[in-house]
Amino acid sequence: MTNNAGGSRLFEATTLGPLSLPNRLVMAPLTRNRAAADGVPTPLMATYYAQRATAGLIIAEATMPSAVGQTYANIPALHTPAHVAGWRRVTDAVREAGGRMFVQLQHGGRVGHPDTSGHVPVAPSTVALPEEIHTPDGRRPAVVPRELTVEEIRATVADFAAAARRAVDAGFEGVEVHAANGYLIHQFLAKNTNLRTDEYGGPVAHRIRFAVEVVQAVVDAIGPERVGVRISPGVGVNGIEEGDTDSIYRALVTALTDLEPAYLHVVFADPDQPLFQEIRKSWPGTLIANPVLGWGGPLPADGGRAAGEKLLAAGADLISLGRGFLANPDLVERLRTGAPLNAVRDQYLMYTGGATGYTDYPALNEPALAAS
Repeated sequence: MTNNAGGSRLFEATTLGPLSLPNRLVMAPLTRNRAAADGVPTPLMATYYAQRATAGLIIAEATMPSAVGQTYANIPALHTPAHVAGWRRVTDAVREAGGRMFVQLQHGGRVGHPDTSGHVPVAPSTVALPEEIHTPDGRRPAVVPRELTVEEIRATVADFAAAARRAVDAGFEGVEVHAANGYLIHQFLAKNTNLRTDEYGGPVAHRIRFAVEVVQAVVDAIGPERVGVRISPGVGVNGIEEGDTDSIYRALVTALTDLEPAYLHVVFADPDQPLFQEIRKSWPGTLIANPVLGWGGPLPADGGRAAGEKLLAAGADLISLGRGFLANPDLVERLRTGAPLNAVRDQYLMYTGGATGYTDYPALNEPALAAS
């Protein structure tokens, strides 16, 4: 590749609410399973995130707001003082390295298992995940979740708000509410996982209610300038079948607009898709777009630069990249100069623990890894 960074908007300084960002590249939230068993972030995580502090913004990995919201083993949490202290070590390290961080708040809903959390998962309805789930003892059949009562829904909303306050105490600039990828909030949005007949189920206006209430509570807790929301229109991971995607996201985006969060983050954004174009036109604030880079296959040689630039041209404000940042702590500089990228070592993505495939990816001025 050649050095043709001149003029690319990816490397422009910009702002996100009160934050000054040195570039438009965002490190997407990436579950890596390197927290302690009790959800406390580890010193290794501080090293990992500080290595990647040249990103315009880091959105830290999915973090559970409550014990029952746990998805997989060794994911971080934000519901005890120990969690706050652990995350504070991470944010201090990133800030010392010149970076800025939000943290993603994720409740797994039916994507969980008693062998992992000690709790029967909860969900909008008693519809089990149609696939096995990873637990500390290997993959296990999913269990039927328990349907949340209205009182428990309200308590879960409060859990998100409390976790957001803890995130600020832990040194994060803000939080991203995870309403995507088949987890609890997305389960309320989708027809096949939400069979309720009360005020949280049925028509679209009811199915978006939980998402809106969570975002409202988080905004009230820490201020709209500290809040982002992640959505994945039409993405069917974790057994989700939305059923009426266009109607859901038209209504949801309109409702979220009134709450004025700092950004909306669209997963697998396609600039040629009419719904993406419609969301861009109707969303008045910052839009983070996560490009489609062929999940399951190798990254493109440019790490997603061309796809990101196409999304910027289509109206996105910031571009989030996942695997590129995972394998390249200095991804911004590599994209800027056209330097070759480290290959992603897929066998170390999750569940493996340790530094291998996590903090040992070399920067440009470090020796290359031996083949593994």
